[in-house]
Amino acid sequence: MLYNKKYYLQTACKNEDWKEYFVMNTTIRFPYLGLEFHPGQTFNLFGISVAYYGICIGLAMFAGAFIVYYIAHRTKQNVEDYLDFTILAIIFSIIGARLYYCIFNWELYADNPVKIITGIREGGLAIYGGIIAAVITLIVFCRIRRCSFWIMADTACAGLCLGQAVGRWGNFFNREAFGGYTDSIFAMQIPTAQAHGVTRELLLNARIYNGESYIQVHPTFLYESIWNIALFAIILFVIKHKKFRGQAFATYLFGYGLGRTWIELLRTDSLLIPGTTIPVSVIVSVAAMAFAAVYVCYRLFWDRNGLLPEDPKVPADGSRPSRRILGHKKDVTAGFSVIEEVVEEESDNKK
Repeated sequence: MLYNKKYYLQTACKNEDWKEYFVMNTTIRFPYLGLEFHPGQTFNLFGISVAYYGICIGLAMFAGAFIVYYIAHRTKQNVEDYLDFTILAIIFSIIGARLYYCIFNWELYADNPVKIITGIREGGLAIYGGIIAAVITLIVFCRIRRCSFWIMADTACAGLCLGQAVGRWGNFFNREAFGGYTDSIFAMQIPTAQAHGVTRELLLNARIYNGESYIQVHPTFLYESIWNIALFAIILFVIKHKKFRGQAFATYLFGYGLGRTWIELLRTDSLLIPGTTIPVSVIVSVAAMAFAAVYVCYRLFWDRNGLLPEDPKVPADGSRPSRRILGHKKDVTAGFSVIEEVVEEESDNKK
């Protein structure tokens, strides 16, 4: 249950000028680590208000794209395919993230649907909506370009994971996406008036510092950022030593799903399935882990040596060559494993 923060401040805070406090206090504390920060949510650039959240999202896109292009270049893939896909993925991921959030928060937009578009600067992007949109975009892209979904997914998931680790810091500046009350060493204190998604439990356990009220919470943005950095390192290792196409992507799905399930259960602002107390992200995470597990078992069971047939790149004339796999050869380029199939191809059009 969420509470009216303004009423709480007027009645419970020792700060007499609560309106000034509501606007001016930017302190974020990690009391048990001895850390204190004073980040604002925006800064002025030539008279234009720029949100730090937007800066973090931009840096996340840049970092993710850089890693994807680097891996594609090192593994002798067509970098232009990734350049084209990146543009489409960014556009449709933003749309998907916004729609996902609005659908499960429909009560906020039912009376004014136009706010779905005009209110995006106020926040409201759900990462799973962006991921789902990106995967769908990649499936369509690969069918049109006649290239392997699994190879591109293996490469793209590394950039996606790193981008998520960077982008999560936008929640730090926005004072959002935090967990419930905790007294652990990583506890984070946020000014009550600046926080989004304050619950009764947080208000009851509020701390007073310099005469002002702070809620003490799990810094779930930090947990997820650290988790994603660790997962990113694992994905790079898998890419270097993978045995079959799709292995890195499956690692991402299972690893991120596992971490997100744990973190989501700590949060206070989760999107819920209508009529229940079940977070939507938990269901999506479990489904992603199940898919990854089934896919890996299928691949390993089908070909225990990891020598897997893959749909060939279809010629420009649209004909699909028939192919018989004679064997595989493994080339290590700049530390990345590239499994190439030695095939005997015969055009379907050949008589």
